[in-house]
Amino acid sequence: MAESGGKSVHRGGSPELLGGPLGLYLHIPFCEAICHYCNFNRGLLDAGLKERYLSALSREIEASRDRSPVDSIFFGGGTPSVLEPEDVARLLSGCRASFDVLADVEVTLEVNPETALYERLSGYRSAGVNRVSIGVQSFRDDELRRLGRLHTAARAIGAVETARRAGFNDVSVDLMAWLPGQTLSHWCETVGTVIALAPEHVSVYMLELYPNAPLRDEMARGGWSLEPDDVAAEMYHTGFDQLAAAGYRQYEISNVAKPGRRCRHNLKYWSDGSWVGFGCGAHSTRAGYRWTNLSDSGAYVSCLFDGASPVVGRQALSPDERVSEALFLGLRLTDGVDVTSIERRYNVDVWRRWGNELTRCVEAGLLHPDPVRLRLTRRGQLLASEVMQVFV
Repeated sequence: MAESGGKSVHRGGSPELLGGPLGLYLHIPFCEAICHYCNFNRGLLDAGLKERYLSALSREIEASRDRSPVDSIFFGGGTPSVLEPEDVARLLSGCRASFDVLADVEVTLEVNPETALYERLSGYRSAGVNRVSIGVQSFRDDELRRLGRLHTAARAIGAVETARRAGFNDVSVDLMAWLPGQTLSHWCETVGTVIALAPEHVSVYMLELYPNAPLRDEMARGGWSLEPDDVAAEMYHTGFDQLAAAGYRQYEISNVAKPGRRCRHNLKYWSDGSWVGFGCGAHSTRAGYRWTNLSDSGAYVSCLFDGASPVVGRQALSPDERVSEALFLGLRLTDGVDVTSIERRYNVDVWRRWGNELTRCVEAGLLHPDPVRLRLTRRGQLLASEVMQVFV
């Protein structure tokens, strides 16, 4: 991302050159049910806490006023679609009052299929949301039940169709592979269904079983198992091959899009961009600094109502940390990392510093043998963490 050429000040930090417009992330931690696999910062919906939380969120946004340009706003969670359209409108109004929100801003809101009612989606569209990301995960009812999802496959299909009727021409669908009891043919069936629905963007994630995930116990009780690793790899490659044949282009390890429909906001995370996060547990990275908010929603609300900052961790990133992160996060992109750009921006010779380790990755078939642009091979995409360890 090109340098902006101007100066700005992050919350509590010193001025520094920034690269490109900011992204804003708004965390909505409430869910109507907790999925068996989820490890995100979330809790069950409490109407009273939700109202206090939204007031606190508005206060945090207002306190951050600095009029910096913003070209993406992302409502994540949790389940942001538990918000009423007027809640979303109020929060977006606060963002516009505190920042210079550009006319072509990308505004994404994550939606669960069971909340995707026409009136609600139409209200979000009127409030200023122009992109929805629908958390489908699977188009098979048995797999959805095992994950603890509230919707059915038919409801998931209906959610995409309802988003279209509500006026959305930028729709993303989340899918999950390597589920308990899922076979390769079942996975291909799910990918075929999403292709038939023709969203502009698809995210494909491999299931990660966290140590305390209830799904572990559910699997033991139900006698469900995961396919071997080699089948998981085949699921990954076959799914992306299907999507490519349908006109989608992979641009990141887990993401494909139709031409011109890459997620602008998420690209900031992988392209050395800057973003400010609001809400409990939200993270921010800007101007060489990183900070994190209180993770507990009640404590976050109390802090804001007391007029205090919710930030609990603030770190000035060293030059070494900044260049390392730019490299290992950039490797997630299929375009890879432009070594010359990194060297110019951070005044470091990448091959002189990490050449031995990178050469071993090339010889192992994990990186393309290109000295100017570091790019993962097809095999390397599945073993990305091994390559990224070079820079950690």
